[in-house]
Amino acid sequence: MATQDQRRAETRSRLIDAAAELFAKKGFHAVSAEAVADAAGRTTGALYNHFGGKEGLLLALLEVWKDQTAADLLAGFEEITEFDDRLSALFDVLTRQDEDRGASWLLLEMELWLHGARDPAIGEPLARRYADIRARLAEGLSDWAAFAGVPLRRTPERTAVAVLGVLIGCAVQHRLDPPAVERRAVVESLRDLLGLPDP
Repeated sequence: MATQDQRRAETRSRLIDAAAELFAKKGFHAVSAEAVADAAGRTTGALYNHFGGKEGLLLALLEVWKDQTAADLLAGFEEITEFDDRLSALFDVLTRQDEDRGASWLLLEMELWLHGARDPAIGEPLARRYADIRARLAEGLSDWAAFAGVPLRRTPERTAVAVLGVLIGCAVQHRLDPPAVERRAVVESLRDLLGLPDP
């Protein structure tokens, strides 16, 4: 039989998962606290008890999303041996359809960005999240450069900013017109940015 702590953790997880799906599909402002609770199979009172309301739920989702995004990005980058395949894996994380939630990673990412751009209470933790992702990506790029014996053209930190910019910018375009943004073109752009010759 589940303990009270286990039940609370499960309720929290279900509410966050439901919020991620609904916010991605419909947008933060179009989704009520009641709709999130209903989708999670929980009461609105449980949502308020755990998060204090929809804003608190969004902040909790940001924390979960920060760790998940960094883990997803770096899993592809660190576990694949061929560098072009690593670059492809980074792009695939941003453009895949999330089978668990039925919505693209990018939709939720853009929804969080829009809300954060308008609300400093969301914008500040979102900016810290991006800083954490850039720091982890910079570390991965630095490790790769040392291993491959290929010096980066810029510092790892600046390179990470540019790499993330190319990935997200291409993913935004890909969302609306996938054939126009081929994975190979994205990899070539990243290779150019890193100062690598064509294979």
